[in-house]
Amino acid sequence: MLGLSQFRIKRLFAYSTVSHVGFILLALSINTVESIQSYIFYILQYSLSNLNAFVILISIGYTLYLYVSSEKEDKQELHDRDNSPIQLVNQIKGYFYINPFIAISLCITLFSFVGVPPMIGFFAKQMILSAALDRGYVFMALLAILTSVIGAGYYLNLVKEIFFHKPNYEINPSIPTQDKLNLDSKLNPKALVGYLTPRGKLGDSMRETKVTFKLSDIKINSSLSSIISIITLLLVLFIFMPKV
Repeated sequence: MLGLSQFRIKRLFAYSTVSHVGFILLALSINTVESIQSYIFYILQYSLSNLNAFVILISIGYTLYLYVSSEKEDKQELHDRDNSPIQLVNQIKGYFYINPFIAISLCITLFSFVGVPPMIGFFAKQMILSAALDRGYVFMALLAILTSVIGAGYYLNLVKEIFFHKPNYEINPSIPTQDKLNLDSKLNPKALVGYLTPRGKLGDSMRETKVTFKLSDIKINSSLSSIISIITLLLVLFIFMPKV
């Protein structure tokens, strides 16, 4: 219940873990072959989903590096060297309009936490509830379903913030753009301007090269994008995997 009132993402995930540990303990308390198999499977799928969620949050922090909040009077940058740039739920408001691919991946991960079919989290919860009902744990199964519904409340709140609100971000006004520098070019006038310093030996003349690029050209690390893509596909396409 405390997860419904949280506005910090890390605390929200912490209360979410309590609910998932309840499912794990339910599987262990049944102590049958089916429940032990469901216990192992639940840990594996939850570890994958949790890893994907944190990698996505890290990637969101990278993609918002050049943005500032338009609601703050001081235009404080979202980038924080000491802490994660994504700390609050409202910081991902309208993120779908900034990077729809990462937003959809996070949505799929949250649906897996909830147990929405055909995500992998649905099959994990189904296995545990099936083992509980087979041993006559009807009350515990109903209690587990109730906690899943409560957990879905704060997961779906994240989905609402991402997809059903407009972003409160704007490009940092201190970053030079093409229109500010009055550059004569056919590129987008709102394109960003940066400088590249080539590597050279000591004593060589190091001349900076002016480059102009679009905001859409800024990509996240290939390793992060690969991890997000692979895990997200596993969460979605598990339904097509043959039974072992």
